[in-house]
Amino acid sequence: MNRDFGGVRPLGRIVAAAGVVAAVSIVAPVTLGSAPAVAAPKAPAFDGDIAAFYRSRGGAPLWLAPNAGNAAPQFVQLLASAQADNINPRRYNVRALSRALDDARSGSPAAVQRAEAMLSSAFVTYVRDTKHDPGVGIIYVDKELKPEAPSGVDILTSAARAPSLSDYVQQMRWMNPIYAKLRQAMASRIYRNMAEFRLLQLNLERARALPAGGSRYVIVNPPAARLYMYENGQVVDSMRVVAGRPDPIAQTPMMNAFIRYIALNPYWNSPPDITSRKLAPTILKEGRAYFTKRGYDLVDQFGENAHVLNPMSVDWKAVAAGRVKVNLRQRPGPANSMGRMKFMFPNPQGIWLHDTPEREKIEDAARLESNGCVRLEDAPRFARWLFNGRPPSPKGARPEQKVNLPEPVPVYITYLTAVPSGTSIVYFDDFYGKDRAQARQLARL
Repeated sequence: MNRDFGGVRPLGRIVAAAGVVAAVSIVAPVTLGSAPAVAAPKAPAFDGDIAAFYRSRGGAPLWLAPNAGNAAPQFVQLLASAQADNINPRRYNVRALSRALDDARSGSPAAVQRAEAMLSSAFVTYVRDTKHDPGVGIIYVDKELKPEAPSGVDILTSAARAPSLSDYVQQMRWMNPIYAKLRQAMASRIYRNMAEFRLLQLNLERARALPAGGSRYVIVNPPAARLYMYENGQVVDSMRVVAGRPDPIAQTPMMNAFIRYIALNPYWNSPPDITSRKLAPTILKEGRAYFTKRGYDLVDQFGENAHVLNPMSVDWKAVAAGRVKVNLRQRPGPANSMGRMKFMFPNPQGIWLHDTPEREKIEDAARLESNGCVRLEDAPRFARWLFNGRPPSPKGARPEQKVNLPEPVPVYITYLTAVPSGTSIVYFDDFYGKDRAQARQLARL
């Protein structure tokens, strides 16, 4: 399995990116041997956060420590190519950083302290510059999942805790690995033309909203029609999905939320447009038999307090014409559109992940056929992962049996048309037109 982005099937074109992950130093490595500890920071070059960080480690160096490897020159290289992040590299005074590293080779405590201060200050600024809401229309159902710049102390502490500072910097571990690989492709000019460069740029912005770190989370990417399960920064499983249709009313939105519970034996609540366009015309033909045969109820509202109404009390011609809106739900059963279970991250848009009885649609190459929710290839397998191998079973036939997850798991519904896959970039069609819309928005800035 491709662990970079979990078994992506190249539905689009692939661009080889051999060496995209390799670090290229533009500054000679700094070798200080047993570099002296940085004195307790009193120099004006240290701001409050940075001073607090060095005090917490007794003044010991971070960037110029014996075990730091090539972290410092690698970081300078990263800053020199900050244009890939849509940031002017001049913001970081790369030449001054290079000179400070040269001076630190002398082993002078003052030179080492000055280089440490400059590197840490630049690092805090750069991390804050890269971690932010990209402003591309993502719905943050749970505000904790909106990317925000951490404090300087947290930024430096995370770097110091990394098993290898060099790897941490080279792989941009404070960002999602998808962001890091797209960025590396741009910086290394792994694209064939300006159109592909633009796609990398657009997708890089969306990837800012994806998580870093080693916690468990889920990524759903409608252009690839796949769901990915992550642990410790790696894809541990993936599956095919059916996402929303390309027409505007059915597109699956970009959304960050916590999956909080599973609903067993779920109802399916028909969206108003589906009721009008698809269900009402059939009800006009079949009458009351439609509700008995297909397992539907007319209700006064959706939810726990719903009351079943007489379906023949409705003017179905008016419903079919769109003049009257009603609430139709389908009872649990083999034909229910939700299948046996749905995975809930409550949101006003009514989007969730769910099982499906329509297995044939999972086999389609272009799996964009839902009304906005996401149908899963193997919902029971997904439930096993969410519940750490012990998924719940329904207790009888009672509808909508709610079972909370042991711990909420974040789901990131994104929209990536350029995706890292090993040492390649896979491009997908812009089914929803978001690339075009975002490109026009940037052109106006």
